[in-house]
Amino acid sequence: MTGQRTWVGASVPRKEDPRLLTGRGRFVDDLRQAGALSAAFVRSPLAAAQINAVDLSGVRSVDGVLAAFSAADLGLSGLTALLERAEFTPTTMPILAADRVRYAGEPVAIVVADDPYAAEDGIEQAIVDYSPGRLVTSIGDALAADAPSVHDELRANTFLAVNPFSDDVDEVFAAAECVVRTSLSSQRQNALPLEPRGCLAEWVDRDDQLVVHISSQVPHQVRTALARCLGLRERQVRVIVPDVGGGFGLKCVVGREEIAVAAAALRLRRPVKWIEDRREGLFASFLGREQRHQVRAAFDGDGRILALDADIRCDVGAYSVFPFTSGVEPLMAAAELPGVYQVPRYRARACAIATNKAPTAPYRGVSRPQIVLVMERLMERAARELGLDALVVRRRNLIDTFPYIGVNGITYDPGSYRESLDRCEQRLREEGWFELRDGAADRVIGIGFACFNERTGYGTEAFAQRKMSVVPGYDISEVRMDPGGGVTVTTGTSAHGQGHETTLAQIAADQLGLRPDAVKVRQGDTDQVSYGWGTFASRSAAIGGGAVRLASGKLATRIRVIAAHLLDTDEDNIDLDDGWCRRRDDPDGAVPIAEVAEVAYLRAHRLPKDLDPGLSAQATFDVLTSGTFSNATHGVVAELDPRTGQTRLLRYLVVEDCGVVINPKIVDGQVRGGVAQGIAGALYEQIGYDADGQPTAGSLIDYLVPTAAEIPEIDIEHLETPCAFTETGAKGMGEGGTIGAPAAVLNAVNDALRDTGVELDAVPITPEHVLRALECSR
Repeated sequence: MTGQRTWVGASVPRKEDPRLLTGRGRFVDDLRQAGALSAAFVRSPLAAAQINAVDLSGVRSVDGVLAAFSAADLGLSGLTALLERAEFTPTTMPILAADRVRYAGEPVAIVVADDPYAAEDGIEQAIVDYSPGRLVTSIGDALAADAPSVHDELRANTFLAVNPFSDDVDEVFAAAECVVRTSLSSQRQNALPLEPRGCLAEWVDRDDQLVVHISSQVPHQVRTALARCLGLRERQVRVIVPDVGGGFGLKCVVGREEIAVAAAALRLRRPVKWIEDRREGLFASFLGREQRHQVRAAFDGDGRILALDADIRCDVGAYSVFPFTSGVEPLMAAAELPGVYQVPRYRARACAIATNKAPTAPYRGVSRPQIVLVMERLMERAARELGLDALVVRRRNLIDTFPYIGVNGITYDPGSYRESLDRCEQRLREEGWFELRDGAADRVIGIGFACFNERTGYGTEAFAQRKMSVVPGYDISEVRMDPGGGVTVTTGTSAHGQGHETTLAQIAADQLGLRPDAVKVRQGDTDQVSYGWGTFASRSAAIGGGAVRLASGKLATRIRVIAAHLLDTDEDNIDLDDGWCRRRDDPDGAVPIAEVAEVAYLRAHRLPKDLDPGLSAQATFDVLTSGTFSNATHGVVAELDPRTGQTRLLRYLVVEDCGVVINPKIVDGQVRGGVAQGIAGALYEQIGYDADGQPTAGSLIDYLVPTAAEIPEIDIEHLETPCAFTETGAKGMGEGGTIGAPAAVLNAVNDALRDTGVELDAVPITPEHVLRALECSR
């Protein structure tokens, strides 16, 4: 690669943006198919009830309605997600509720009509006879001795109860100089992507295939679920993901509505489209985040942590989702609670609790916003109890020797944990924020920090530890050059806003000595991409990018072999640079890469005798370790309004390390978007439920989403610790902004409340919470 220009590390403008910013993107609802019908769902108004009868005769008589199907009409098998653990109880999520509903909004029937309006008219004529039952809407209710069962199979309304770390820590706590506790709670949230869920399904006789266009993060997993539920071979299902307007984990599980739509299209032999409306998305889609943590930590007199003891309970709603199951949140929380800190002794219990609410799916960060909240509150509380500076306590506990094998059995690769904290503090001090806080007697200002890591690049080995029956991990890429020298890269990742068309093209371009605009990235089509696990858990650059780099490297080798033959030299004497194959020992000896491609396809008689025509290569990449850890420190300056209780963020600084930065501008965009979602969780967004199990946020009037007015300017500084075991040196970074923000904001608010004697241990932090705390100082 000597002398070549490198594209990795350059802020190349996103290739996706021209079409997306000018309205030329193609999302599911932009797709028009001749004769397409529209679907809508009859949904349960009750959170817990027996279904005695479903009468759709009135629906079928509505003008424009072509068909209406109940569970009995479709006769589909449901979705069953499995963990191969004795502590896990599997349950099945029916595609349409047949004999029982378990949350308000659960689909009971599907109506198919000429247009969306007729479909909506049709669902109003459905008559469903329910017998209301007892329900549980909180973790406490679900675990009560006399609680009704959400599923008959479950014991104590518990999908999963594990004790993955059972060290006997009681003697450590008994002898510790300082013991601190936190009881932290986080609210239920909606991922709320700009584009709701949706799909367009049709049966294509010519291909003997069901073709489903869908807004999803995991096309191959959708294909598997469709085939299983509809009784088709996988080759008879093609899943295509067009442009996707955000997912955030919501779209990395398989929705029952999409399967019902596909079943209707299969039955009617007509294209059928369903687009989720915002109200459905708020109360009947997959949710996340609702957790309760009871944690205590033992410290010595110098502020070093001695032991950690945690009880983690996650409200996962009414069903276990496919393929990740209801265990994803408790297993993540228990495994990764220690985070960036050296915890020598650890005991943890974690449960997934069933309630009569919409089921939860992974949501950006998956339990890590909560566990970072826990650890950062413990550091702050220990510092207060011991009379130490909280930053000093953090530094005494940060992992500083790598590789580090944690008490949780996870191996941590090198990172810049201390450096990121030092730099974040330095910047805020140099800018005068500490002086402003300490000297502004007429203002209520606090400064908060959050130190954390983000485990990324979960390979097969890491996922296998969860004992999933479906084990994600590796990725596959194929790189093909056409006769004109253009390159097509296929990847098993599936972007929903991250800029993969640009970053993966940069990786391939470096290997092939081309410009990124010569590289086209194809993803999200199960007929074009041999296999892939999609995009979630910050895996795309670390694992998908690794497969692209390896495949591109193989193709580059093939190009060098042909070029060396044409230039009468050895392969090792050829550089690929800016569209040319050049002899290292003779600058005038060169041939365009496009000419090599032409020879490979159109003049194969000029190829070396032992080389077949064509230019393509395929490679697989997997991370065969615990994964790789990005890290960051967030620093926040917050001001509280004593009249209204509003929290205003004056300064937001992120010092982050995601290894080799492939495209700085894209990384910054991911961080800023993540921080905005983290701030939303800290201060605004919440879906509550009343005593009848009805969600209290039915529109964006009730569900408070921050606007540009509430999100401050987010300053980002990069450190770079290249990963030693990913092909690109990159670590994942898509979730870090969301992971660190709630803890940093909560710590800033508590710092502002330092004179009140009140500490908040729940998010969202509402104006009411702040006003009640401030009243304690008056």
